Amino acid sequence: MPLSMKLENRIALITGGGRGIGRAIALAFAREGAQVAIAARTLEQVERVAGEITGQFQANALPVVCDVSDVASVERMFARVGECLGRGPDIMVNNAGIVESAPIGRTDDELWNRHLAINLSGSFYCTRAALPGMIERRWGRIINMASIAGKTGAPYIAAYSASKHGLIGLTRSSAAEVAAKGITVNAICPGYVDTDMTTSAVENITRKTGRSADEAMESILKMSPQNRLVTAEEVAALALLLASDDGRGINGQAISIDGGTVLS
Repeated sequence: MPLSMKLENRIALITGGGRGIGRAIALAFAREGAQVAIAARTLEQVERVAGEITGQFQANALPVVCDVSDVASVERMFARVGECLGRGPDIMVNNAGIVESAPIGRTDDELWNRHLAINLSGSFYCTRAALPGMIERRWGRIINMASIAGKTGAPYIAAYSASKHGLIGLTRSSAAEVAAKGITVNAICPGYVDTDMTTSAVENITRKTGRSADEAMESILKMSPQNRLVTAEEVAALALLLASDDGRGINGQAISIDGGTVLS
C-alpha cells in the first residue's frame, strides 16, 4: 500500500453512505486506505457504493443497514462492524439526515420529531457508541454533517434548522469532553450541495411557487456569492482533512463550506 495513504489501518463508519455526500466520503476514505463501513436504511444503495469501492480500489467495503433513529439498530450496526472489521470505527461520520420544509404553523409533531430523531439523536447514538473504543485506543475522529442552517435560521425549515443547531451544540460539547483523549469532534456545515437533496428542494420550490425548475435553481444558486452549488467531492475533501492526522489540531469547529454564504 502506498506510504502516502492518509487513512491506512483506519476503520471508518459512514452513515447515510448510500448516495450524495456520504458516498463521496466513503470513496475518498477508501482511496486513502481506510476500511469503510457504509450504512443506510436501503441495502441496495450501500451495496452499490461498496461495489464501487471494490471496483475502483480493490478494497473491501462493508455495507450495513441501519436506521440511526433506532437505538437498537445502531447497536446492531456497531456489533456488525466490530464482528466484520475486527473493532469499532476509528472514524465516525454522522452523515445520515433528512430535510423537509413547512411553515411553523404547519410543522406537525411527526415532522418535528422525525428531524430531531434522525439528524440529532441519530448522531448522538452513533457518537455514544463510537467513543468508548476511541478512548481506549487514544485516537478517534467524529465528523458530524451539520449545515449552514445550523448557524442561521431560514423560513420554512424550523425543524431542520433546530436539529442542525443542536448537532453543532453536540459537536462542541463532545469535542471539549474528549480533547485530551486523542479524539477530535468537528462539524461540517455545507450550503446547497449538488445532490439529490438539492434536486428535491428545487422540486419543492417548483411545486409550491409555480416557478420553473430553472428559475428555482437560479434562486438557490444566487444564495452563494460564487453562484454555484458545492460538490459532494468538496465536502469529502474537507472530511478527509478532519479524519486524517493532518487535521489533528482542528477540534470543536463548525466549518462552513458554502462559497461564502455564511461568514462565520
